[in-house]
Amino acid sequence: MIYDFHTHTFLSDGGSSPIGLIRFAVAAGYRCIAITDHASYSNLDYLIEGIKKDCQLAEKYWDIIAIPGVELTNIPAKSIDSMAKDAKELGAKIVVVHGESIVEEVEAGTNWEAVNSSYVDLLAHPGLLTLKEAKAAAENDVYIEITGRKGHSLTNGIVAKVGSEAGVRFLINSDAHNHSDLFQSGFQSKVGIGSGLQPNEVENILTKNSKDFLRKIRY
Repeated sequence: MIYDFHTHTFLSDGGSSPIGLIRFAVAAGYRCIAITDHASYSNLDYLIEGIKKDCQLAEKYWDIIAIPGVELTNIPAKSIDSMAKDAKELGAKIVVVHGESIVEEVEAGTNWEAVNSSYVDLLAHPGLLTLKEAKAAAENDVYIEITGRKGHSLTNGIVAKVGSEAGVRFLINSDAHNHSDLFQSGFQSKVGIGSGLQPNEVENILTKNSKDFLRKIRY
């Protein structure tokens, strides 16, 4: 079963409605999907409220865990902790931070602020992750993403190597922006192995880490 904690809908820059993306995830064999549209103070309140409603609708009628969340994206690094706190208070069950991907001009220091926030659950596509950042993530129980997203995935090898050295807990996510980006059978494992992880390490991420992460966010 597939657990995917980072996806987007037309409430930000994706192509499907939240309920539509969840429906495609059900059809693809997903056990769990998080809807984490790009957010800042301009849309935080109505975004979370809308996603919550579709997630509740999906869980009522379909056999899937649907988690309302946000991805704080290209915000001032020093605002991450307070905005993540606000997102949680508005009802986001998962707060993702858009990390310092090498294919976007993300503010330097974003990774560091994210891994040191008690309100951030996951640092997505962190780019050239440093050992200092990785050690802080491990210490503060912030999970680190290995991504299936084109472009962002260019640094998966460094993320896996440095993160493993620091003892971080990984998740393998699609960062889907359309239903065609969702993981199909077996591809999630290939993303992990392609990052340089061993098959047994990937299996541990897809099973144990995913379930432990659900407990962390109180599901």
